[in-house]
Amino acid sequence: MAGMNQETTSHEMGMHTQALKGRDIKTMFSLSEEGTYAYPYAQDVDFNKRTEIDVAEIEATEVNSQIRALMKEGYGTIVLKNPGAKHSLCVGILNRLNLIIEGSLGYFGCGLNDGPNVRVSGRVGWSFAENMMAGVVIVEKNAGSTFGAAIRGGDLVCRGSVGSRTGIDQKGGSILVGGDTGAFTGFMMQRGRMVICGNAGKNLGDSMYDGTIYVGGEIQDLGVDAVPEDLNDMDKAWLTRKLSLYEMLPDKGVDHFTKIVAGKQLWNYDNLEPHEKKIIL
Repeated sequence: MAGMNQETTSHEMGMHTQALKGRDIKTMFSLSEEGTYAYPYAQDVDFNKRTEIDVAEIEATEVNSQIRALMKEGYGTIVLKNPGAKHSLCVGILNRLNLIIEGSLGYFGCGLNDGPNVRVSGRVGWSFAENMMAGVVIVEKNAGSTFGAAIRGGDLVCRGSVGSRTGIDQKGGSILVGGDTGAFTGFMMQRGRMVICGNAGKNLGDSMYDGTIYVGGEIQDLGVDAVPEDLNDMDKAWLTRKLSLYEMLPDKGVDHFTKIVAGKQLWNYDNLEPHEKKIIL
């Protein structure tokens, strides 16, 4: 392997002539945008242009359509009143936007978003902000299970407590919880950081591949291949900065946080002997 000519081998494998299909970064984003990538169909909105929608008597699909129509008109700040815990509100927003939700949301709220800043004054149900790509989302009260499932970027904040499987399959970004979290938090975590200021339930970080979990309270137990690691100065600096940003920094600071990372014993699981697999599991 050491003497293999990589360029010759790649040509022999057809890697230079294969026609790749599907989207690439050139077709999905406008590279001419200054400072950041933007979707070519993103709306130019003015954050100072503000409007409100009373959604009490409107179906979720119609609310989502109205949000898109208002962005086309240049509205950069939209307030939703009386959401009534409706499901699937404010999903698929691929645009910069200030979105203020006065009340609580049901299941699957604010999922598949890339860019908006969202503040929810109430509670949220299961799978909130699933597959979030970018932006800042803040929930003032509690959240249900699978909070932030498979997020890839941005900051997702819950000032209260959350249910089980928080950040399952997290691929990036940051999840911050002011209270407690349930079982299997960080299950199959791949990248990113998670901060739990309160206690964590059973099987924390189970089967995590990479990433970091910080817990300020008690941990009921750790999942498979999740191990503690010493908190270093860089961890403390990041925790202090991030928690201060959202006014969640504990009075006693961050020195008491426990840091959990992947033990990496599962990285080559298929290559282990049967007795070695039993030891890990």
